[in-house]
Amino acid sequence: MSVPSHPGARPTLEDVAARAGVSRATASRVLNSSPRVSPEAHEAVTAAVTALGYQPNRAARALVTRRTDAVAVLFSEPEPKIFDDPHFAWLIRAAARALADADVQMVLLLVHSAEDQLRAERFLAGGHVDGALVFAPHRGDQLPSAARKLPLPVVYAGRPWGPLRGLHFIDHDNEGGGLLATEHLLATGRRRIVSVTGPPDEHSAVDRLSGWRAALGADDATTALLTENGGYSREGGKRAMHALLTRVPDLDGVFVASDHMAAGALDALREAGRRVPEDVAVVGFDDHPMIAPHTTPPLTSVRQDTTNQVRQMVAHLLRLLRDEPVRARREVLPTTLTHRTSA
Repeated sequence: MSVPSHPGARPTLEDVAARAGVSRATASRVLNSSPRVSPEAHEAVTAAVTALGYQPNRAARALVTRRTDAVAVLFSEPEPKIFDDPHFAWLIRAAARALADADVQMVLLLVHSAEDQLRAERFLAGGHVDGALVFAPHRGDQLPSAARKLPLPVVYAGRPWGPLRGLHFIDHDNEGGGLLATEHLLATGRRRIVSVTGPPDEHSAVDRLSGWRAALGADDATTALLTENGGYSREGGKRAMHALLTRVPDLDGVFVASDHMAAGALDALREAGRRVPEDVAVVGFDDHPMIAPHTTPPLTSVRQDTTNQVRQMVAHLLRLLRDEPVRARREVLPTTLTHRTSA
C-alpha cells in the first residue's frame, strides 16, 4: 500500500498516482477533469485522493494554469446601504452560494469612493482573481469603463450606463414588471394610481417607472404630479408616501418600485389612517422573502428571482473563463407578480 513519501507530510500528486497505479500525468488529468482518461483510471485516482486525503496545492496549480479559482464580487454602493438593506445581504449570500457550488472562492470588494475604485482596479489587474461580478447600477459609475481595460472577464448585474459594446450583463425585465404591477392595480378598479420611484440614476428605477407610465399613458406633467422618489430605502419610501398623500389626497393605488420602500409606504399609510387594501392598494417590487410576506398586510409584489440572476451571472462568467462560445452578451430575465393581500 502506498503512503505519503514522507511520513506526516502532506500527500502529493505523486503519492496519489502511486497509490492509484497510474502515471502522474494521468492523475493530473483526472484532477483537472480532463476527458482524456479511462473510467478505470478516474475511479482509481478518485479512490486514492479519498484514501490519502489529498488536497491540491492551489498556489502551485495557479502557477501552471494561471488560474486562481477566485472571483471578485464588486458593489458600487456606500457601506451603510450594503449592510442595512436586506436586498444586498441576499445578493451577497446568493453570490457566495453560486460560486461555492462551482468550487470558486468569492472575494468581496466594496467600491464607493474614487480611492476605492483605484484600489479595486489595481486588485483586479493584479492577477488575484480570474474574473469579476459587478453590481454598479449608478449613472456616473466608472467601473464599466474601467472594466474594458481589465485583462479578465466581467459580468454585470443589470444594464450598466454608457456604451454596452463588449460588456456582458444579466438583467431583469424591470419595465415589464412596472407595467405588470400597474395593470394589476387597474384591474382591481384603482383609478388614481401613484408611484414611489427609485433613484433616477439607476436603470432599474427608470425602467420600472417607464412601465408605470406605459400602463397609465402618463405624460410628463402627470408623471411629475403622481410620482415621488423614495431612494430605494424604507425611510425614503415613507417620506415619499407622505408627500404623495399631501399632493394627491384622492389616490387609491400605489406602485412602489422596491419592497424596502413599500414597507415604508405602508407605515405612512397606516399613520395617515388609510386602510390597505380597502382605501389604498399597494404593489411592491422584488418579492423579497425577508420583506414582502412579513409586512402588514402581506405585500403583493413583482418577483425578480435574484438568486437565479446571480447563478446566471456565475454560469456566464464560467463560460467566458473556459473560452466557451456565449450565445448572447445580454440576457433579460422575466418578472412575475406574486399575489398577497395588499392589492
